[in-house]
Amino acid sequence: MKLSTPRWWYRREGAPSPVTRALLTPLSWLWAAQTARRIARTQPRGADAAVICVGNFTVGGVGKTPIVRELLLVLTQRGRRAHGLARGYGGRLKGPLQVDPRRHAARDVGDEPLMLAQDFPMWISADRVAGARRAAAAGAEVVVMDDGHQNPDLRKTLSLVVVDGETREDEWPFGDGRVFPAGPMREPLAASLARTDAVIVLLPADLPAADPALLALFGDTPVLIARLEPAARPPPGRQVGFAGIGKPWKVERALKAAGCHLVDFAPYPDHGTYDAATLKFLWERAQAYSAGLVTTEKDWVRLPAEWRDRVTPWPVRARFEDEAALGRLLAEAGL
Repeated sequence: MKLSTPRWWYRREGAPSPVTRALLTPLSWLWAAQTARRIARTQPRGADAAVICVGNFTVGGVGKTPIVRELLLVLTQRGRRAHGLARGYGGRLKGPLQVDPRRHAARDVGDEPLMLAQDFPMWISADRVAGARRAAAAGAEVVVMDDGHQNPDLRKTLSLVVVDGETREDEWPFGDGRVFPAGPMREPLAASLARTDAVIVLLPADLPAADPALLALFGDTPVLIARLEPAARPPPGRQVGFAGIGKPWKVERALKAAGCHLVDFAPYPDHGTYDAATLKFLWERAQAYSAGLVTTEKDWVRLPAEWRDRVTPWPVRARFEDEAALGRLLAEAGL
């Protein structure tokens, strides 16, 4: 059973359940210590291709996959043979294998790799080193790895970390700074930042600017600002939305900001499966409101084929505010 991301994780102060969080804190110490030990003791191995890791500091969705897609596009436009690599979370196949949208489903390779494979060569592999080497053998000059900042096995040419820049409504991307399971951090921020070449702060389309207090946390680490923008208008008319991502409430907020006439919204766990009962509920909900159904591209690829004509996927794209700065960062890394 998949559980939803606790929204209280992202409260900077005054999060509920202080006793529960206090009881979970010793587990967070063990988690952080294990992560640090694994990173310190592992000797990274390389591949015959440059590796860009797009990771995050926290558990839960921050928008890594749209950044991976944009980097693959930018690298391709720069004349580099760029392939994507992911673990294939949620899929039954371990790889290494190249994702084929004509042959694979989300239950095979995971939703995010299947989505990216519509536009770029995409590989999955539980063993990241083996996956990168297979991609290199297939002609990749650059491998863009979705997630893996805390995975020390594969040597990285460039380590980028995506941070959710949403700080409205008392949200803070790192919560009160506690490590999982007492909070959203995968490891203490200082330890993670020490291995980071650049931070990408991803802002919603309607947020005017990044919070200066957030930017100050990154010290001398270069920061790039990107925006998650609609790649198309939301469907017209009344809509019931749903999403199973790390922070589903962000989809609801983004749809409303884009002008969607959203009459209801249903959140689901990240990477969750939409079974017959869930789909029946959503369909009946839409019928009750005389509305359509709208969801993310990531959720849409997890739907059974017979349901895809009933649901509109709403695409979004990450765009860097300073494309020249991104170009310089890639050039300095030999990319």
